[in-house]
Amino acid sequence: MQVIKHPQDEVQIAIVGKYVDLEDSYKSLSEALIHGGIGNKVRVVIDWVNSERLEDEGVEPVLKGSHGILVPSGFGNRGIEGKISAIEYARERDIPFFGICLGMQCAVIEFARHIAGLSKANSSEFEPKSPDPVIDLLPDQRHVQEKGATMRLGAYPCRVEKGTKAYEAYRQTEISERHRHRYEFNNQYRELLTKQGLVLSGLSPDGKLVEIIELADHPWFLAVQFHPEFKSRPQEPHPLFREFIKASLKHKRAGG
Repeated sequence: MQVIKHPQDEVQIAIVGKYVDLEDSYKSLSEALIHGGIGNKVRVVIDWVNSERLEDEGVEPVLKGSHGILVPSGFGNRGIEGKISAIEYARERDIPFFGICLGMQCAVIEFARHIAGLSKANSSEFEPKSPDPVIDLLPDQRHVQEKGATMRLGAYPCRVEKGTKAYEAYRQTEISERHRHRYEFNNQYRELLTKQGLVLSGLSPDGKLVEIIELADHPWFLAVQFHPEFKSRPQEPHPLFREFIKASLKHKRAGG
């Protein structure tokens, strides 16, 4: 394809994760970013950032110059605070941000702590005794002992709210995406967080599960509970990756 050999521009995307030393762990993700670049006729340069490095060195020295920041999926509490600090950096500096699965959960925690005033907000996965578990197991999952039995696996439907960045990307209200996770947005905090400006732009058909969040007052800040990278193709980039790269290119051209 000509766009691969002769891109019109390039963008630098920081992937802030805990498995970046094994880049194949994020193979589908990196390919989906490249697909998003093809959809915008640009080359995507990936900066692999170990989230623990941000905890040691600080965010600004490492992420300065990134045109977009992506926080991917993962399990366990290692490197979580680094991911949260990267999200705060993207939110405060209007840098395009894309969170996937655990990346969405970290975005909810960051928002709860720094916007909603819940300074000890966390996921019950990382801090079982958190006074504000904004990410938690569903009530009917808490007594299941086998972890695999609590995972939400496979394709699930989602309803996208019109007038949101998510709808701008999908251009449809009914979508289906693949999942692989245990923990969910805690609905006990839904009213508080939305009053503070968190937009729930994608919900399960019954309205009980939060699938997509975003910020209305940010150029492009969006995070999803599912794995859109699995449905992306070179000649048909996933709409969220296409729009993330588009926003990152706009950020670069604006001097970001």
